[in-house]
Amino acid sequence: MRGGTGTTETGRNEGRGGVAVPGRLPMVLVGLAAGLLSGLFGVGGGVLLVPALVAVLGLDHRRAAATSLVAILPTSVVGALTYGLRGQVSLVAAVILLAGTLVGAQVGAWLLHRLPARVLPWTFASFVVLVLVSQQVVPPVRHADLTPDPVRVVALVVVGLAAGVLSGLVGVGGGVVVVPGLEAVVGLGDLLARGTSLAVMVPTAVSGAVAHLRRGHADLATAVVTGLASSAASPVGALLAARVPPGPTSWMFSAFLVVVAVLVLRRSPGRSTASR
Repeated sequence: MRGGTGTTETGRNEGRGGVAVPGRLPMVLVGLAAGLLSGLFGVGGGVLLVPALVAVLGLDHRRAAATSLVAILPTSVVGALTYGLRGQVSLVAAVILLAGTLVGAQVGAWLLHRLPARVLPWTFASFVVLVLVSQQVVPPVRHADLTPDPVRVVALVVVGLAAGVLSGLVGVGGGVVVVPGLEAVVGLGDLLARGTSLAVMVPTAVSGAVAHLRRGHADLATAVVTGLASSAASPVGALLAARVPPGPTSWMFSAFLVVVAVLVLRRSPGRSTASR
């Protein structure tokens, strides 16, 4: 595609007929890593894809963000189906969360232009600290279903709003908020929380991917290769999540959140970066 940079063009030049293993291999590796994280933790994988597409494949940040969202679409669908086939998706919770995230994203976008730029990344860092503490106070469990009583419905709305607000403020995917929120605030089991989180991402990814493709912002070739690799690895991550007890998985997710927080702090010194 036009506008692609670095590795995409190199890949075309290194092989005939558009088949270039050296050019495609980095895309595949990036996709596999993102898909593994997506299935294991119930997140979209964009937090890994965006910096990897910039650093490894040479895309500019705006194009990398658009390409990442297109690649996340099949990954979230495959991940949600993998968990759903095992009964680890709550459609009721997903619908309530989605409504909350849509409203919260608007609130986050509104706050983005009113809060000091330096406050934004530290807002997310504070959230990470809160999650780390909550996981010690309320340890995750494996089996805990959703009982849609009024208290839990309100808790779902709050989690959805928080995910949307942070997404609008610092550009992180909702999964890093939804998963710990469903576990600590709503009281769902860890696998049900991850599967439901991936289900929430599907309509959001569809909307975002269509918008970026229509405007020509995404590198479609890169998105297809990366997305297919990510989709292949997502069920593997989901299988690992089912095999590892909640305690160790919680510690791994905590370490993942710390890495995400560091990335946010490094790349979000100002308002323009945070809004991407």
